[in-house]
Amino acid sequence: MRRLVLLLGLIVVSSLRAAPTPEPDCVVLLHGIGMQGYVMQRIASALTAQGYRVVNVSYPSREMPFEKLAGEYLPAQLIEHDVARAPRLHFVTHSMGSLIVRKLIQDARPANLGRVVMIGPPNHGSTAADEAHQYTLLSELMGENLARLGTGENSIVSTLGPADFEVGIIAGEVAINPVFGNVLAGKNDGAVTIESAKLEGMRDFIVVPYSHTVMLWRDEVIQQALAFLKEGHFKHPEAPVPPAKP
Repeated sequence: MRRLVLLLGLIVVSSLRAAPTPEPDCVVLLHGIGMQGYVMQRIASALTAQGYRVVNVSYPSREMPFEKLAGEYLPAQLIEHDVARAPRLHFVTHSMGSLIVRKLIQDARPANLGRVVMIGPPNHGSTAADEAHQYTLLSELMGENLARLGTGENSIVSTLGPADFEVGIIAGEVAINPVFGNVLAGKNDGAVTIESAKLEGMRDFIVVPYSHTVMLWRDEVIQQALAFLKEGHFKHPEAPVPPAKP
């Protein structure tokens, strides 16, 4: 009898050891124009610590036209990293990276698409990009995609529709860029206004007290991104309870 119990125990232990580890959800990170994947590294580390498989994509934002980035470069990266095997595929994006993902989903929606967090997205174009394009040095430095981040007829956003996927948007309200202060109407993060960050069909929206790029390194923003990926909504502060009337 003891031998039988021991044998059954060994069988159970062996089966547990042989059980495959569940495949985690995958999160693809996309930076903004003129940047590289290093600016998303703090977010990447936080996601990895939470058990996600992270793909932090660096892409040639200044050299490659937008349509090619969304239609060829990013899909190739997704294939290379075999994101299709993940139960769900999420995205966390910054600035122009948000528009690339919108274009990808519009034209070739991944079958396992999960949630999307956009940080400082110019969802209605940026008048700062319109202004920057007038400066020869900036225009040459950033390439043809700079002008298309604006609000003109040839803008990227003129080709994109409303969100039909789960997306949460984080907008900044601290502008530390004096060059574009006069062309950005209303509260903004120095590159994108709060109103321009909004998107029809979004599931949630929150404003944080940081500027366009600084947002990426702030713990509050990272925690909000994690919350939306997990719960489908941000952690909004509770409204103060008014004092009782005497």
